Amino acid sequence: MSGFSPDWLALREPADVRARDPGLLLALAGYLAGRDPIEVVDLGCGTGANIRTTAPALGPVQSWTLVDYDPVLLDAARGALLDWADESSENGESIALKKEGRAIAVRFRRADLMQNLEAVIGGQPDLVTASALFDLSSVDFIRRTARAVAAEGAAFYTVLTYDGVQTWSPVHPADAEMTAAFNAHQETDKGFGSAAGPAAPEALALAFREQGYAVQEASSPWRIDSSEQALIEMLTDGFAGAVAEISRVAPDVIADWLSVRRTGSIVGHTDTLALPPA
Repeated sequence: MSGFSPDWLALREPADVRARDPGLLLALAGYLAGRDPIEVVDLGCGTGANIRTTAPALGPVQSWTLVDYDPVLLDAARGALLDWADESSENGESIALKKEGRAIAVRFRRADLMQNLEAVIGGQPDLVTASALFDLSSVDFIRRTARAVAAEGAAFYTVLTYDGVQTWSPVHPADAEMTAAFNAHQETDKGFGSAAGPAAPEALALAFREQGYAVQEASSPWRIDSSEQALIEMLTDGFAGAVAEISRVAPDVIADWLSVRRTGSIVGHTDTLALPPA
């Protein structure tokens, strides 16, 4: 799966950071406390937003493997992380970062998760993590992930899984029709088979409980207002474009919906933490 631009990922990152549930991150940090180093695999890493938000909550020595299929995003992640760190050095394909007293080693791996998921997760990591990935994945892929994580005895933490809820300000008579069509589009194949879409949070919880994991979930909605107008405009354009692709809403309705200048939006997400049995 590819097709997400670095510009889009950078634009959404502040909303992502605000939306994450702090309680689940604190619970994860408590579970991993005392491990040195903490070994982490980040699936579908994009430009590295997940490590930038998660690593500061974890222990003093960390080793991350950032995995993505898109080499442009991997290059963008490398550059963004070098800029983010208090200190940094490069060693071939890897980088060493210092951030807020933490030593963080990062290596980058290009891989097709559909073909190489188990190999990517293999190696007994302490944590497998992802952000905004599993609503784009099939239920079968989610089950594969749970089995692969459980085989390694790793913790699992994923954030910002879309749950199907969208509201807009100001409202428009076609909001509900547009959201229903968008959610149907979310269930089309994004490279991992027919996607779970808004059913992904439930599928994640079930898949890990079937592996004997203790699962905690928390709501993590985007709450966007007029101070992030560029994000709202990109979001509405992408939303309408997805709706148009499946031809369930008349073109004149989509055009009228787009004609409204939005000043705010709430987009529902779920964060999931799954911990292995003791």
